[in-house]
Amino acid sequence: MTLTRGARITGAVLCAVLALMVAAWIVRDIRAADGPGPVWDYWSGTGSLGGAPRPTTSATSLVLLVAYVAAAVAALRSASAASALVVTGVVTFALRLPSTWIIADAPAPEELRDRALLTTYVVLAASVALIVAGVAGRRPVPEGEERPAGPGRGAGVAAFLLLGFQAVVFAGWEIRQPFIYPSELYPAWFIGGKPLTISLTEGPPGWVTGVHILIFLVAAVGAVAGAAYARPLGLIGGGFVLASGVLGVTRIIRFEMYERFFDMKFEAQLNMLSFVSSLLIAPIVLLVLALKGGPRTPGGSPGPWGGAGPWGVQPPGYPPAAGPGVPPQAPGHPPAPAPGFGPPPPSSPPPRS
Repeated sequence: MTLTRGARITGAVLCAVLALMVAAWIVRDIRAADGPGPVWDYWSGTGSLGGAPRPTTSATSLVLLVAYVAAAVAALRSASAASALVVTGVVTFALRLPSTWIIADAPAPEELRDRALLTTYVVLAASVALIVAGVAGRRPVPEGEERPAGPGRGAGVAAFLLLGFQAVVFAGWEIRQPFIYPSELYPAWFIGGKPLTISLTEGPPGWVTGVHILIFLVAAVGAVAGAAYARPLGLIGGGFVLASGVLGVTRIIRFEMYERFFDMKFEAQLNMLSFVSSLLIAPIVLLVLALKGGPRTPGGSPGPWGGAGPWGVQPPGYPPAAGPGVPPQAPGHPPAPAPGFGPPPPSSPPPRS
């Protein structure tokens, strides 16, 4: 299925609106902090804001900004526009939903809270509209046009392994944190509220991490199955992995933690290695999923023993392989007899006297 022209234009406009709102909040934070440096330090946890107001965004907003721009381009030009719009809408709704109940009690000026709440409602409405446009605007692909395709077989397996590994890493640290952090942080870690202070337009850390894990798992399963939605979802997931790796490695470099690596406890070493692995894995995920994969045949890719299925097994209804010197037969036609086998041809009649 592909999208109608009206659905493509609608989706592109909605993505542009979402991108503009995210960009406006990021610009607001940069102006309030007198430069991008303090905002980046706050995002990465490597510095203080001094007397500057607390930012309203995080690195999640930056990843979503890139995703909105890419989805707008895909909506106008890509054969997978429907999947891109639906995936972008679902991810946006999942990440921004907690703001509807967090902003009301946030420690911020009332005018700023009102603007943030209004923006959140607009973002949620736009995300739902993206889903509707991607679902209701579908139509059969006309003959001759490019059809939506998921990752190729090799790319799908690679994405499955890498995203699955990141899901395990993220989930492992999330399970570990209740044993490290004070119990007073829960359940605010997942649903917001005191004593946790959260950026005004962002969700609670536990909620955001949970959404990331779901993105990795669903994209990994879809990639190995060759689903069309796996490419846009996996690319967004790769963006979050990249952001995590960049922020973590920034802290490692800023505090020169690498110099004390062998003197640290084993858990601290694993923490550092987790960020480094994210930084290395993310570009691979983005690369393998950015490449278009060809359509997969029902019988699988050619196996080493010939044939269209795994290990040379032919798909149902396909004629058996022809022997040497025998031309291949089309499906639905009886195979030609192999030379040297079968009943002998009828003998010629005797000559008439």
